[in-house]
Amino acid sequence: MGAGQDWIVDTPEQEPVAWFLFAHGAGAPMDSDFMQALATMLSGQGIGVVRFEFPYMAERRESGKRRPPNKMDVLLASFQEQIDRVRAELPEAPLFIGGKSMGGRVASMLAEENFAQGKVAGVVCLGYPFHPPGKSEKLRTEHLLSLACPALVVQGTRDKLGDADEVAGYGLSSAIQVYWLEDGDHDFKPRKASGYSQQQHWRTAADQIAAFMRARES
Repeated sequence: MGAGQDWIVDTPEQEPVAWFLFAHGAGAPMDSDFMQALATMLSGQGIGVVRFEFPYMAERRESGKRRPPNKMDVLLASFQEQIDRVRAELPEAPLFIGGKSMGGRVASMLAEENFAQGKVAGVVCLGYPFHPPGKSEKLRTEHLLSLACPALVVQGTRDKLGDADEVAGYGLSSAIQVYWLEDGDHDFKPRKASGYSQQQHWRTAADQIAAFMRARES
């Protein structure tokens, strides 16, 4: 694992079969337990993982003061800059973009254009925020209805930002695969009575991501 110039890079022992540009969610930084666990698990399966922070989170890291997320236009521009930087600076391999919650949403909004341009091979959303908490009528799915870029959404069945019953009625594009983690919440944490653990669900998520990427090796 390396760091520098606002990146954390987890590089596999062998040549990466793909790169994953992995963005954080609204409230936790790029080195949160969730981000760290997934990056480690993926690099162990031959996927190189690049983590970065949006401007507001980088500012929070420097100042120690909490900041709300940047406006969407800033988030999109920041993520696009990182896509172009990965393509320019890292060894050639298929590039997948994605992230946790908000980071996955931003990636999904950039996926179509970058896929059409041959810059990315697919998008991965972990705990996609289909709607704001408690506002199931305010959907964030318009761009997902006609998406042509291969996509994987890994979602807990009781995610309060889009659970299994809700998502079933959204009419998502056939290019989107949705993998459900039984009894998982927005961070993939299940209740003890489910018989699963959060670590198990993180491992399953990593396995699904790696399989999704390997199926699209070019």
